[in-house]
Amino acid sequence: MGVQLKGRTALITGAGRGIGRATAARLARDGARIAINYKGNAEAAEEAKRLVEKGGGEATLIQGDVSVDDQAENVVKAALLRGAFLVTKAAMRPMMKQRSGRIVNVSSVAGVAGNAGQANYASAKAGLIGFTRTVAREMAVRNITCNAVAPGFVPTDLTNALLKQMEETILKQIPLGRFGTVEDVANAIAFLVSDEASYITGQVLVVDGGMVTA
Repeated sequence: MGVQLKGRTALITGAGRGIGRATAARLARDGARIAINYKGNAEAAEEAKRLVEKGGGEATLIQGDVSVDDQAENVVKAALLRGAFLVTKAAMRPMMKQRSGRIVNVSSVAGVAGNAGQANYASAKAGLIGFTRTVAREMAVRNITCNAVAPGFVPTDLTNALLKQMEETILKQIPLGRFGTVEDVANAIAFLVSDEASYITGQVLVVDGGMVTA
């Protein structure tokens, strides 16, 4: 296990599966204590906790619907540090007090470039980018950075069926010729929360195999 994030706590919302679970495992390997937030799937959250502990990390489970303000506040108080998007407001207080913190929101290439047939999803993800940049400007004076990652096509439990059905068409749009993995996204997040990224804020790191440049 690494020591890069030793002594820090990472609150990861939606950490029971997919990108969230991979991020929990990755940050734990870097030495962070992990707070796994989940809405209702306790079995998936327990599996994520076991994955972290198997790698020598420490994990705590925190159940709560972060789309509800009072629950988001409770989640942050329990974990003491940071989360993403709707918990950001609640996370700011302890971060401002300690004058440090890293916030990484998970957007999407749909929020960067748009995507036909996904007006609601793309607009929400684009809004998250605007939110990220605003928080970055507001919190920089407190030594708090706020960035976003924008994954491209990454197979998860929720997208596997669709990607398999449209694999040939989608892969033609990706210069690197493959789908991303949850680990690809987790590695990008790990960089943005590290000391090496201390001078980076308000940015969107696109993790899409070159798709939006094609």
